[in-house]
Amino acid sequence: MSAAPTAVRASGLAAGYGGTQVLHEVSFEVAPGEILAIVGPNGAGKSTLLKVAAGTLRSWSGEIDLLGRAIGSYDRRELARAVAMVSQENPLAFRFTVLEIVLMGRAPHVGAFHFESPRDLEIARRALERIGLLPLADRHVQELSGGERKRVFLARALAQEPRVALLDEPTAFLDLKHAAEILMLFRELCTSEAMSVIATLHDLNAAAVWADRVILIKHGTIIGCGRPDEVLTPQNLREVYETEVYVGRNPSTGALIVLPAAPPR
Repeated sequence: MSAAPTAVRASGLAAGYGGTQVLHEVSFEVAPGEILAIVGPNGAGKSTLLKVAAGTLRSWSGEIDLLGRAIGSYDRRELARAVAMVSQENPLAFRFTVLEIVLMGRAPHVGAFHFESPRDLEIARRALERIGLLPLADRHVQELSGGERKRVFLARALAQEPRVALLDEPTAFLDLKHAAEILMLFRELCTSEAMSVIATLHDLNAAAVWADRVILIKHGTIIGCGRPDEVLTPQNLREVYETEVYVGRNPSTGALIVLPAAPPR
């Protein structure tokens, strides 16, 4: 019997910056169509793990395979066709319009020194429509709110048509409505197109509702990996966040909920 297909497989990853080690023996797998949420406190190594998975930061040791191949075997264009990365911060040195930014997601699919085709433009506009920003296509990105900018770069990732999406705090700066819409959209893409998503999240409740599996990380070490109800336990969360928490169920939906423990009265 053949092994189940794997979109991303990491084994024994160690990585860091300069002489400072951030990740320690990190291993995980992500299947096609799966959402994996990475949660943990500030400085836990969540963003560093995404950078290693994206191939933008080389690990010190260990292995990472993408779609059955070592990530180092991909050239830059080939890797960009397979993986889209949306960082927490996306600085821009020039005044681009929203549509121009999203069209940048088509670059891996366009040959060198070639212009975007009508199909590329259609894909970019469709991405903006799905993310709810098509009316702002001709606006300059610098004129947008923080939440709108975040959605522009998520639309660029959609236009890239990746097999794997790596999202660093995709709901940061978004209000409740748009955060839910973004998570629903990527959930639908996982279902309809077998896209795999690895997302760092500070919102434990969003991770509990939208993720198939959760990695709980502290000081670059995985404390737990599994279904949300297996990982987001009071004991694990107390250990990682060093505070008391309440873990229960939403009485309306049955979904797992995580709250800070109420102070005594």
